[in-house]
Amino acid sequence: MDISRLPTEARQRRRAEIRAFLRSRRARVTPAEVGMPAGGGRRTSGLRREEVAVLAGVGVSWYTWLEQGREINVSGEVLDAVARVLRLDPSERAHLYLLAGLNPPPVDAGADAGPAVVPDALRRVVDGWLPRPAYLIDRHWNFVAVNDAARAVFGYGVGDHNCLVSFFTSAVTRSSLCHWQDAARAIVGQFRADAARYPDDPWFGRLAADMCAASPAFADLWAEHQVGSAAQGLKALRHDAVGELVFEYTTLPLPDLPGHRLMLYTPAPGGDTGARLARLLETGGAVGAEAGARS
Repeated sequence: MDISRLPTEARQRRRAEIRAFLRSRRARVTPAEVGMPAGGGRRTSGLRREEVAVLAGVGVSWYTWLEQGREINVSGEVLDAVARVLRLDPSERAHLYLLAGLNPPPVDAGADAGPAVVPDALRRVVDGWLPRPAYLIDRHWNFVAVNDAARAVFGYGVGDHNCLVSFFTSAVTRSSLCHWQDAARAIVGQFRADAARYPDDPWFGRLAADMCAASPAFADLWAEHQVGSAAQGLKALRHDAVGELVFEYTTLPLPDLPGHRLMLYTPAPGGDTGARLARLLETGGAVGAEAGARS
């Protein structure tokens, strides 16, 4: 973001915001926390500008200009050093990047990190979305939480562990989803975008290779090198038990769980999907569950 191109009023607001933000973060860090002398015991809280500059390895004048919101050249490495000194959490670090005119780097737990702990409250959101379908996937497209409506509608059974794999290997998905080819192209584009977002994670390359071997349809689409992302849209399918169902879907990223996505489905307006969904759930989604187990 080129700050110099912002309107004058916007630049003034940004200067005031970065000044107030950095001052407030300096004030909450004690000298003892960063190994600085407290000045003979007279000062027990708050860092001075020059102390932040020394600890971050930058010039005092440069840091002063940063805090004043001047239009200076900044780099991610220097902002990270300032963030460490001021003990900024990931959200505050991203905020500092934006105020300084840089795109914040993605928050990444690392390719070798274990599975994220999903809060019980989030699982309750998935279950509480009933009678509408909802599920949660992690950054590797593995199912983390799936509610009963999603199982009944999409036929997800005990053998379904990964959203991408199920889409391309499930006979139920292939036969029931309307406009399957368009949906397949979109999902492969999203997967390629995710793979580019995590270049140090070899898992994406391994799954892509496995999918090319297992699914000619995936292999053909993967070779097109399409990239895309859809935060919302329509999904229509023909269910064996209740007929056509049309949903609006919304994809919600979760900042506290990097890479995870919450998928929420709502019956499209103007049709009878809501009534058909209610009938399906009244029967326990038996047809969908049986189909999912067979896939």
